[in-house]
Amino acid sequence: MTPLISRQRSALQILLLSAGFLVLVAVSVASVLLVNKARKDNAWVVHTVEVESQIANLLVEIRRAESATRAYLLTTAPQHLAEYQSAATGIPPALDHLAKISVDNPTQVANSEKLKVAIDRRLSELARDIDRAQHNDVADSIADLRSTASTDAVAAIARIGSDMRTEENRLLAMRTATADQTQVLASSVTIAGSCMVLALAAFSIVLLRLSSRARDDAEAKLRDMNVTLEAIVDERTTDLREANEEIQRFAYIVSHDLRSPLVNIMGFTSELEELRGDIFRRIATLNRSASLAPGVPDNVTDTAEPELQGSDKQLSDDFSESLSFIKSSIAKMDRLITAILNLTREGRREFKPEPIDVRALIEGIVKTVAHQAAESNATIEIGSLPDVVSDRLAMEQIFSNLIDNALKYLKDGVPGEIAIEGRTKLGFAIFEITDNGRGIAPKDHQRIFELFRRAGTQDKPGQGIGLAHVRALVRRLGGTMSIASELHNGSTFTITLPVNWTGKNRDKAS
Repeated sequence: MTPLISRQRSALQILLLSAGFLVLVAVSVASVLLVNKARKDNAWVVHTVEVESQIANLLVEIRRAESATRAYLLTTAPQHLAEYQSAATGIPPALDHLAKISVDNPTQVANSEKLKVAIDRRLSELARDIDRAQHNDVADSIADLRSTASTDAVAAIARIGSDMRTEENRLLAMRTATADQTQVLASSVTIAGSCMVLALAAFSIVLLRLSSRARDDAEAKLRDMNVTLEAIVDERTTDLREANEEIQRFAYIVSHDLRSPLVNIMGFTSELEELRGDIFRRIATLNRSASLAPGVPDNVTDTAEPELQGSDKQLSDDFSESLSFIKSSIAKMDRLITAILNLTREGRREFKPEPIDVRALIEGIVKTVAHQAAESNATIEIGSLPDVVSDRLAMEQIFSNLIDNALKYLKDGVPGEIAIEGRTKLGFAIFEITDNGRGIAPKDHQRIFELFRRAGTQDKPGQGIGLAHVRALVRRLGGTMSIASELHNGSTFTITLPVNWTGKNRDKAS
């Protein structure tokens, strides 16, 4: 499976997961909204049923009051009177409750008002008949009850009750239909969302199986490659070691062969410098002879610098300056060739691990630079330092270079403070060399580790190989090196080395 197809499948899987998540969120939100709406619709249905029930209960109470009144008039039995009183007492609260629960419907509010008027009139008629019966006017009460059985109040109560039930039946049908639609919609959304999730899940399973199959194929190929990987690595390591040794031999030969012509240039430059005096003495003598000038005083030796005038003097100065440039360039090239030879010799040296008392080693280095530190008005503080197993000479070169650099690049007029501390972590020794010197700009943090490259003001002697050499040594010892510094704010070099170096890691490859 090519990387492009792998990326496409990964993107498709992420897209499917995102789509499935969005579908779940949408279904969940829609379900919550529809459930809430269904709950509200069902509440309205229940409310309608409650209103209908209240209307029926109110009419039943009125019929109970009428029946109790008739029974009392016919029998004058106290229990019928008590039943009437119970019904008559419960009718007004029931009527008020009906008006309260139907306040959402203006039609029912108007009907409730009309029903209240009719019920009050009917209760007044029943109360009058009961009062007559209690005063032994039973015959008139019965006659009055017969005459009022079909009065306007009774007809109004029946008509208004029928109207209210009709209105509630209409609302019940409408609200029931709405609740059913909401439930159907909620079910549809849930079913559709579930189907989409199942479809996405099935598609994801197919992609997963394809990816698993591709991974199995890749693992099989990787196992096949691992069979020959170790041999390939050994072969490449051998080639790299031979190439590195060849480069070191080449550098040694080139630098060694360069010294021969350089010595010739130095010799001929010295001869040119001697010839310069003789040439310009002759020119001065010829100039004096041509101008009939007085002879050379007796006390002037043959080696005295001739007195030249005008263009001859300028030519003499230019000649001297050119010779000076040649000599300084030769000296610089000689130092560089010497540095290259030292590096190639160091690269061919076999490192030998041995137990090292790092504190004692650094104290020895500090003693050798004590005079330099005193001249620079600098103090060197040595903190806690862990012991390691490593190459002693390499460790001496590493710390000597770093301490020498710290002393060399202190700020003028500021007492130098150099601190060397160490600690161990996860099998590594971490050393920090901190100073309050000039500091190094962040843009030069990598430049200073390059061979023959320097950063900042070049007012100190050096060839620009110290830090490059230090980093090469640290790498051969299986460690790392880094710097934290800002311009004018000092520097901290951090060296990380194995606590127990066996000489079988990077030194082998170098």
